[in-house]
Parts: sequence; structure tokens; C-alpha cells
Amino acid sequence: MTQRLDPFAAAPAPMKLWLDMSAKIAPTLEHSLLELVKIRASQINGCANCLNMHTADARKAGESEQRIYLLSAWHEAPCYSSRERAALAWTDALTLVSTVRAPDAVYQALAAEFTEQEQVELTLMINVINGWNRLAVGFDLFYGQVPAREAA
Repeated sequence: MTQRLDPFAAAPAPMKLWLDMSAKIAPTLEHSLLELVKIRASQINGCANCLNMHTADARKAGESEQRIYLLSAWHEAPCYSSRERAALAWTDALTLVSTVRAPDAVYQALAAEFTEQEQVELTLMINVINGWNRLAVGFDLFYGQVPAREAA
């Protein structure tokens, strides 16, 4: 993978605005929940850059390896709370909105767990991570170190 362009160098002002807005979008939501959402959307979108970044951030914030590993099968994994499940279902629906839409049952589960303000913040954060995924996938971005693979 070779980076196609550096969006921060190509368009510094809009990228700074995007970065600043991204950091301020969901001030009332739990950090651990937001990291799970970012990881899940990045899994769906196949974004190695964001998976690398947000799994590391989740670990630093105390998230367990088990819960990180099981996110791709969160529907069957018993280790997520009803609030987390509602957020993950909303993440799945909005990330796959062109084919899944936003089903009433998914929204009803969201509304049962999140205040109206939290629903908006979560939805904005899902939009943000999907935007970052598209920047990273589109421009072949990968920030951060990847450990060298040891010879077998």
C-alpha cells in the first residue's frame, strides 16, 4: 500500500477543521463506547488505519482484548451491555445505510438507551468515523507503526 496523497498537506485548512470538529463532536458519551463504535465502523469499512488507531486507543483506555476481538461478532457475544448493543446496531445500520437503512427496531433500541442529545452525538460520531474511514481508504493512508513480522 502506497499513500496516494497526504490530505493534511494537500488541504491543510479544511483538514484542520475536520480534525478539530472530530475531536469535539460527542462530549457527553463514554470514551469506551465511542472507541467500540469507531472500531466497529472501521471493521465494516475495511479501514486498516482506523482499526490500528482505535484498537490501540481502546486498549489504552482499558478495553479488554476479548471485547475488541469479539466486535466483529458482537450480535452473538455476551460481553456487551444493552447500551453498547444499541450503539453498535445503530453503527451497523448507519454505516451500511445504502442497503440496510435505519430500521425502526434499531432506532427503538437506541432511543431506549440514549437521550435525544446522546442520539445526535452518537450519530454525528458515526458520521465522523465513516468520514475518516473514507479518507484513509481513499488515499491509502496508514499512520503509525506496524511491527515487523517475525520469520517463521
